[in-house]
Amino acid sequence: MKIRHSIATVSVVVAGLLATAVTAQEAATVAFLMPDQASTRYEEHDFPGFKAAMEELCPDCEIVYQNANADASLQQQQINSVIAQGAKIIVLDPVDSSAAAGLVQIAHSQGVKVIAYDRPIPDVPADYYVSFDNKGIGQAIAQSLVDHLKAEGVPEGAGVLQINGSPTDAAAGLIRDGIDAALDGSEYKTLAEYDTPDWAPSKAQEWAAGQINRFGGEITGIVAANDGTAGGAIAALKAAGADPLPPVTGNDATIAALQLIISGDQYNTISKPSEIVARAAAEVATTFLKGETPEAKTTLYDTPSELFVPAVVTRENIKAEIFDKGIQTPEEVCTGDYAEGCRELGILQ
Repeated sequence: MKIRHSIATVSVVVAGLLATAVTAQEAATVAFLMPDQASTRYEEHDFPGFKAAMEELCPDCEIVYQNANADASLQQQQINSVIAQGAKIIVLDPVDSSAAAGLVQIAHSQGVKVIAYDRPIPDVPADYYVSFDNKGIGQAIAQSLVDHLKAEGVPEGAGVLQINGSPTDAAAGLIRDGIDAALDGSEYKTLAEYDTPDWAPSKAQEWAAGQINRFGGEITGIVAANDGTAGGAIAALKAAGADPLPPVTGNDATIAALQLIISGDQYNTISKPSEIVARAAAEVATTFLKGETPEAKTTLYDTPSELFVPAVVTRENIKAEIFDKGIQTPEEVCTGDYAEGCRELGILQ
């Protein structure tokens, strides 16, 4: 398999070593286009997972990898570039879900199939969509927080902050809808709500700092839509001298978030190993390359889809969900000051 990795266009050739599920005649160029570098998941999990699956399923395929670095215009240039390079399948995680409708139309006009990845494309159906259930993620993290507040005896009518993801990301909208469903049906009120441009942790931190100045001790919890925005909120709380910190949710199970959960600074996250969705995208891509139609497990935005169910992670189950399942290792997470917490939770002996 050949792989062209391009953030700063770096080319590497990787030989496929495993048995193929796609014949030599069906081998083709497949593009894997990711949206940003604000989250480390794309470089650390999504692309490596996709590459590994494609090496197994289509070792003669050539993979072109590019990251748009939160620039919708750059992503359009990348679409045009990979089509010019002969891509037959594009796996697309869009920077801007609305603008991505035009990218799907460009690809389809050239006979190129588009697999929407992680973030849906609502306005124009892609050929397939693979993701975790984003609305379910939002509802799960918020409901987990609500249940925790009730268990801790936080009275009805207490207030929480809501930090959503990027307003240009349809997946963020689905997460927000799930959060709304849990909070609106709870005993607690939303003090203020924010859509975080480009999911930028610094923007989340800046907004949270302003709300801490505004509401102070009224804030009994923060529902943050991913680990980056959660980290921003936690940084703002610490800078304001909050002690103890109110519980803060997250999503993605990044190493930094797992460490914050172990230390007690973050309440929860979502374990959704990106490699699961990356492999599903590879399976869909190779099915298309064989001239077959992949099975739709469900439909979202008129697009045949497969949505995976994630798991909520707190201190209570972090060992079982993350370490016992091999998603992360103690060597990666239990470093420095976090070793003591890992021993307390039985992650380290």
